[in-house]
Order: sequence, then C-alpha cells, then structure tokens
Amino acid sequence: MAPFQRLISTSFFRSEVMGPDKDSLVLLARIGAAHGIRGEVRVKPFGDDPLSFADYGVLTTKDGTARFEVERARVQKTVVITKFKGIDDRNAAEALNGTDLYVARDQLPTPDEDEFYHDDLIGLELREASGRSLGRIIAVQDFGAGDLLDVRPARGPSFYVPFTRAFVPTVDLEGGFAEADLPADYFSTADPDAESSE
Repeated sequence: MAPFQRLISTSFFRSEVMGPDKDSLVLLARIGAAHGIRGEVRVKPFGDDPLSFADYGVLTTKDGTARFEVERARVQKTVVITKFKGIDDRNAAEALNGTDLYVARDQLPTPDEDEFYHDDLIGLELREASGRSLGRIIAVQDFGAGDLLDVRPARGPSFYVPFTRAFVPTVDLEGGFAEADLPADYFSTADPDAESSE
C-alpha cells in the first residue's frame, strides 16, 4: 500500500458491498474451502494484517446463529489456513465454505486521523470541490496497486478513483461525503496512442 495509508481495511471487503448495520457488525473474513482432513479451512481476510481476524475473540455469522473461535492460524500465500475450535474433520470444514465472519463494531480499534474503515466509506457521496455529485461509493477495491473507490454515478457505468490524498483530499463522515480532485481529462475516453499516431 502507498506510504500515505488512508484505509484500515478490516471490514467491507474489496470486492462487494455488504449490508450489516454500520453500528453493529463488521465483516472481517470469509471462510473458503476445506484444507486437509483435520478440520482446517482456507480463510480470506479483509484486513491489511491477514491474521488480524484472529485477534477479536469470538466471531459470528451475520445473523448470529453460529459462533467461531480461532484455535490456530497461519498465512499461506493469499489465504490464512485456520483451525476453528470444534471443527475437527473435513466434513465439518466443508460445511463452512462461504461463511462470512463478523465482529461487533465496538470491538474494533478507533481509526487514527486520516484512516478509515471500508464500511465507513461505502455509501458516501463523492463530489467535486464545486459540490457537483459524481456518485456514491459502493465498494473499495484493491487489485494490487492500492485502494480504489468504486463509484456509481446517477447515470452511466461505475468508475474507480484512487483513494489517495491527491485524488480524495477530503473525507467528511459526519457530512456523508468525500471530495474528489480529479484531473480535467480524468473521464476522457480518447486513446492517447491512437491520437499520437495521427
């Protein structure tokens, strides 16, 4: 991530918009396929620290009907191989595939200045300094080059804006908006290579 770190990403995953109440639950991770025969599973964490989901004690499903406590966890490439207490064989592990793991919002640390949880950004209006609305933030993505705000305008396709101080200098959570400072040609669809060859 860029030196200017603006996100704490222990919440709403980079690839989709989820919907728990912002004051109650925050999604930390998603259980994937079983790993081996002793109850371990592959877990996709949504935090900058892949093991951080194991630091919050008991995790729950969104509806609170199931509770999970991490017994052990280790990073393996892009997932965390995790053993939950009471999950002792492959059949039990396979039954958990696709389960989202949440924690109560009040268990998370308070963000530092200029740091934000993903779910705090989702739903904010993105506007220009003039006040003109560009749309609403529907997700936060990271394809490897830094965090991107996925913005859905009132009309037309969604678009991405890098979440850096240069592109988004202001975030006003109380006011419900973020302010973008985009280059004049940001939405240009012209192909620069085609233009230079003319």
